[in-house]
Amino acid sequence: MLEKQQLEELLSMAMTHGGDFCELFEERKHSASYRMLNGVVENASTQKKSGIGIRIYHGWHSVYAYTNDMDMDHLRRQVMTLCESLEGEKEAQRVSLREVQVENHHPVEKRPSQCSKQEKIALMKRANDAALAYDPCIQKAITLYLEEEQEVAISNSEGRYIRDSRVRVRMRVDAIAQEGKLVQNGMKSPGAAKGLEFFAEVEPESIAVEAARIAKAMLHAQDCPSGVMDVIIDHGFGGVIFHESCGHALEAAAVAKNQSVFSGKLGQKIASDIVNAVDDGTIPNAWGSANIDDEGNFTKRNVLIENGVLKSYLVDTLNGKRMNQASTSSARRESYRYEPVSRMSNTFLLNGDSTLAEMIAATEYGLYAKNMGGGSVDPSTGDYNFAVNEGYLIEHGKITKPLKGATLIGNGAKTLFQIDMVGDNLERGQGMCGASSGSIPADVGQPAIRVRNMIVGGSEGGDRR
Repeated sequence: MLEKQQLEELLSMAMTHGGDFCELFEERKHSASYRMLNGVVENASTQKKSGIGIRIYHGWHSVYAYTNDMDMDHLRRQVMTLCESLEGEKEAQRVSLREVQVENHHPVEKRPSQCSKQEKIALMKRANDAALAYDPCIQKAITLYLEEEQEVAISNSEGRYIRDSRVRVRMRVDAIAQEGKLVQNGMKSPGAAKGLEFFAEVEPESIAVEAARIAKAMLHAQDCPSGVMDVIIDHGFGGVIFHESCGHALEAAAVAKNQSVFSGKLGQKIASDIVNAVDDGTIPNAWGSANIDDEGNFTKRNVLIENGVLKSYLVDTLNGKRMNQASTSSARRESYRYEPVSRMSNTFLLNGDSTLAEMIAATEYGLYAKNMGGGSVDPSTGDYNFAVNEGYLIEHGKITKPLKGATLIGNGAKTLFQIDMVGDNLERGQGMCGASSGSIPADVGQPAIRVRNMIVGGSEGGDRR
């Protein structure tokens, strides 16, 4: 990392040669991954990266450069190159930095870089063995282990200098069930902003058993009928629908440019009365948490929707200037190679009053989406489609049989009004979210919800209702 006087020099140069604001983002990152197939480690990789991102504002516009060459002469040239695209010179300005102290809300007991490769492989072997032992139909187990340690230092022309340390681990198990020509996959991939102590709380065996259970349950599933029906989306990673179809449309990167279906709707009703949603980057040791965002602001709990009313967008500093709104500490980026923009952290619906059993009993005919898969969404319209990895048919208030090939199709703005029951079993799931500032860890979550009259695309092709 650069010395304080070096940072001050670069910031002062930017402000003297036309900048309204300058920010420097320094980063050092260690990451490692291992892949195991049926007990054999197939590959392992370790990476170390470091560099700096330089951003300068002029009005509502910004220019950005990054480099891994930390030589001061090179950095001076980078700053001056950026300033050449700005308008004019100013009086010489001197930036003085003061360090802001950070209270760490995400303590780590066993830093991955200080633990042996053998210890990590032993954790993977436990998961592998548990998956293969679950049932004879489980023919293959793929186990992935991931770790990341990131040190950042952020300084800006307002005199703010702040540092943070982030540590994350994750394990993914894919269990493949096969009987004759029938093949199904089950997957589970929890993670946290913790060290290896995470696997004492969420044991590798439990991850593997859940992946194997899904694979076995879906092995003899029937093709899902298509049509309009009520859908119960279970807790945890079911929240990916809200994340994709609504959450991205609440990010200032889209809202500020009027490219969101929710632009200009603060204070308006955008969901049914029982819908409440937050984005909370402060949750201790959560996958999407940090002490500060990637502009150096302390993370917050932001209420997005309260009793169906839109209360807040997710705002970064630059888009906040365009919207005349303060930052909500929502600026994030994958690394120094990316300029930060407004992004989600841990985004989820809050608990309601219904139980999952009550939802099922109240549904005459529909789909129970127990585990969600991937999908796609257009933030400008809110139109989405998502795959259901584990689904079941509901008939006369009871779950009757497993279904495969289900796809949920809809519009995020409309879906929010179609929610008529919200469960009391809130849980979060972990994923990686991709957007213009790269791929970042993000929690999604919700209690179980019931959505009336959803369009379900099915592999069977006909509505059997």
